[in-house]
Amino acid sequence: MPSLRIVSLLPSATEIVCALGLESALVGRSHECDFPHGVERLPVCTAPKVGGRDTREIHDSVTAILQHDISVYRVDAELLRELAPTHVITQIQCDVCAVSLRDVEAALADWSGTSAPRIVALNPQSLDDVFEDIRRAGTALGADAELLIASMKSRMNNSVGRRRPRRRSFGQVPQPRDCGDEGVAAPLRPTVVFIEWIEPLMAGGNWMPTLIEMAGGTSLLAEAGKHSPWMTWDELAAADPDIIVIAPCGFRIADSERDFHYLTSNPAWSSLRAVRANQVHVVDGNQYFNRPGPRLVESLDILKEIFDRWHA
Repeated sequence: MPSLRIVSLLPSATEIVCALGLESALVGRSHECDFPHGVERLPVCTAPKVGGRDTREIHDSVTAILQHDISVYRVDAELLRELAPTHVITQIQCDVCAVSLRDVEAALADWSGTSAPRIVALNPQSLDDVFEDIRRAGTALGADAELLIASMKSRMNNSVGRRRPRRRSFGQVPQPRDCGDEGVAAPLRPTVVFIEWIEPLMAGGNWMPTLIEMAGGTSLLAEAGKHSPWMTWDELAAADPDIIVIAPCGFRIADSERDFHYLTSNPAWSSLRAVRANQVHVVDGNQYFNRPGPRLVESLDILKEIFDRWHA
């Protein structure tokens, strides 16, 4: 059996491969794969067709491309052949966020016989799906994924198990609280809107509502296990959350801060409860949150810290 030669065309898949102890088997990556440190040395097998710098321009570019094309990414078929991978990891969750299965199949269309690599397509719609994808990748690559899954779940349980402080009232009208098994009032759960795209507005779906609930919040405007939905300003204003978390897909904190004017320029922004209470948090959507892999543990930790501050 030939030794493993893995091309990962998805940042979270690259992180999964490395967490499974197979970093040395990686021979190629996507243009977005940048963690763990050291994978930057690998040949880049993809490139985006999308132009624009901010969320509005990128959205417009994607929309224009999809009017006459079926893909927003290029896959370097010639480089793939040179790398001679035994496995290519891609995804079928979102054709806009990363290279899709269709892109990979097109690049490998003229491969035949035993030279064709095995395609491993991940499809994380929910947090449970993320664990299943890790298991699927481990099975395909001949690695035991159960230790990694168990470690992630244990760390998540430890994170949510940490005691969080009671919220001081500051003279507000008392609100009803849920009671636990012992009849003791449980801490309030802040309502949360997770913004996954700024212009136009999109709420964070898929695994994000579950992480928000695990961290002690109540997720609004998106459902666990379902694609991230577009939302209107009227819907955001009606939800009027206690906390707003901003983490556009693929955006670093500086990128989101650059686009912040799209939010502040809307008349509804300043009236939102979270804005008035200084409970708007810009976090790294590129390295965390939008990568359905091992660092969802750290993403949960970040949410927990934000919600704990709200309680303090």
